[in-house]
Amino acid sequence: MTQDHFSRVGAAIALVGLSAVLAPAAPASATAPAVTAQSSPALRRALPEPPPADVARGELGDLNVEAPHAMTGYTRAKFPHWAMQYGQCDTREVVLQREGKNVVQDDKCRAVSGTWYSEYDGKTLTASGQVDVDHMVPLAGGWRADADLWDTAKRKAFANDLVHSQLIAVSAASNRSKGDQTPDLWKPPLKSYWCAYSRAWIDVKHVYQRNVTEADKTALDEMLDTCDS
Repeated sequence: MTQDHFSRVGAAIALVGLSAVLAPAAPASATAPAVTAQSSPALRRALPEPPPADVARGELGDLNVEAPHAMTGYTRAKFPHWAMQYGQCDTREVVLQREGKNVVQDDKCRAVSGTWYSEYDGKTLTASGQVDVDHMVPLAGGWRADADLWDTAKRKAFANDLVHSQLIAVSAASNRSKGDQTPDLWKPPLKSYWCAYSRAWIDVKHVYQRNVTEADKTALDEMLDTCDS
């Protein structure tokens, strides 16, 4: 594993612990408005752009090809997700804020209005309840690809990674259609998103130095081909 990989994963782990640094001071009055503009300039940005296709192809070639590990012992609780990032804003709310338009949050950082575009299926969503925050590389998929050997801190970083292209706001319908399926079994309904999806998927795998199956590698390679079309 290279020093660059340690640095990139370390950045994700450090970001999970930003709440202590970025937490705003408590209000002087108990009469704070019900709707506020909670924000953290350090975190308010668009979905991180994955590397270009040529770089992604190189990263894909670097990945170790291995049969999936057994699901024995897996639970989502072993990947502590939606960690607090700042104030009362957890990872999910940060993603909803950064990827939505005209997002208004209440005093508990919950998105109460806004619009979101789902890259997976092209739907425009007008309520946060219609939106899921998807792990581009599923948590269960991570377990099968050697995260069963990780410690809790690394799993938490993986599940709350705002540095890399791991978390994306999409329609609940598309996310639940995907479930924990990997690229050999599920691809975004919008073929126009296959290029970005494969680049993001490969980069997250590469950052965390995780295994890939032969079937996934073939599917990702095919999706990368759409980058040239």
